Amino acid sequence: MKKNHTISMIAAIAACMVAATGCSTGMDNSGGASNTAAPAANTATAKKEKITLTMWGGVPAESGPQGVVDAWNAKNSDVQVKYERYVNDDAGNMKLDTALATEQDVDLFVNYSQTQLQRRIDAGFTQDLGTYTDYNIEEKIQGSSEWKINGKYYAMPTSKSHYFVWFNKDLLDQAGLKVPTEWTWAEMSAYADKLKSDKRYGLVQHTEPLPDPLDSVSVKYGYTKPDGSSNMDHALYGKWLETMKAMMADGRATPPYAEQITSKMPVDTVFLKGEAAMLNAGTWIFRSSNNMKDNPRTFKVAFAPVPRLTDNAAEFISRGGTGDSISINAKSKNKEAAWTFLKWYADGGMLPMVPGGRFPASKSVNQDEVMKLLLGDNAATYDQESLKRVLFNDVPKYARSLPKQVLDLRQEEYEKFFTGKQDVKGTLDSIARRHNDYIKQTKK
Repeated sequence: MKKNHTISMIAAIAACMVAATGCSTGMDNSGGASNTAAPAANTATAKKEKITLTMWGGVPAESGPQGVVDAWNAKNSDVQVKYERYVNDDAGNMKLDTALATEQDVDLFVNYSQTQLQRRIDAGFTQDLGTYTDYNIEEKIQGSSEWKINGKYYAMPTSKSHYFVWFNKDLLDQAGLKVPTEWTWAEMSAYADKLKSDKRYGLVQHTEPLPDPLDSVSVKYGYTKPDGSSNMDHALYGKWLETMKAMMADGRATPPYAEQITSKMPVDTVFLKGEAAMLNAGTWIFRSSNNMKDNPRTFKVAFAPVPRLTDNAAEFISRGGTGDSISINAKSKNKEAAWTFLKWYADGGMLPMVPGGRFPASKSVNQDEVMKLLLGDNAATYDQESLKRVLFNDVPKYARSLPKQVLDLRQEEYEKFFTGKQDVKGTLDSIARRHNDYIKQTKK
């Protein structure tokens, strides 16, 4: 497989460093040689040498990783773990890739996209987890197969992501509206009209998940047609465009696109202050909604699934799936110990990550314990029945995997529509034309 330019550059960096300083010795922090076997119980006749594993991830240590490490280290004196944070952006990922290429201290690392994982597989950084036979990833983690590459697991997904609609339940009750268990965008539009006021939006949403309905359509029907041409001019794309623009028309059902962008509207805060009745978001909002000091609120929050574009539930796939996929460095001197830690992490060791919005994907984790950790002292401020419905269900989910170039061209065209620069047909035609150009340019 052809290597990415980034990997070539990393390899060059590695070669330079090896020439200047020599390869890593594989010594752990205690100064001793690394142990390649999994840690065994202490005995009176054998003195175990301490192993130190280094795990790299993108979440700030104080948002859960340090709690994970502390819990493990308290019970495993022979295998200690330290956490190295890297920012999950281009510069941060380059920092991790360079550390892997130059054989710095990296035993485990978190991949936040399949594109990143593929690049690291191509560079030879990832251990094939199929070499371990004592843990069945597919049995334990529903939806894990989306991380299977070339028929193998080079990383274990450990979290589940969820997207859903947050409600100010007090406003719902005042309007005589029920919490939806399933619904359409037409019904959401009707809810927004009933819940809006001169001082309150019906719905606010982040710009990142804004086009999720388009991906739901494309995952179901394909981003391309059987002949290989773009299918991103699908009729349901047009339905979404028209629905959203109609909601923006009066400025209160949902904010006009240009207004939201230019004002850099903090939609989380707008919802938590009671200035919007609904918020289309996901689990990461719990970090803010549980922070009553900075975001005091008196209303109860209820939850509903993201609406679909058609009445037919079979045509809808929700965004979500598994993530936080952890690899073992193929050149780690402590792969067995890293594997032992990774199994523990997936099957419940990651619970300190829950308050920060990271949900364990393993079936071995108790759902009631997850709920307790997620809500903490604020449990009474949530409608827990509706929350369980959106968190613990078997609705088909997809993980967005479009290349950035395609995401960008699509956004550029629907922005023109929302700002009145082109009509629906022109928008669909332009998206498909530019997508076709991309397909031709990247075709091998």
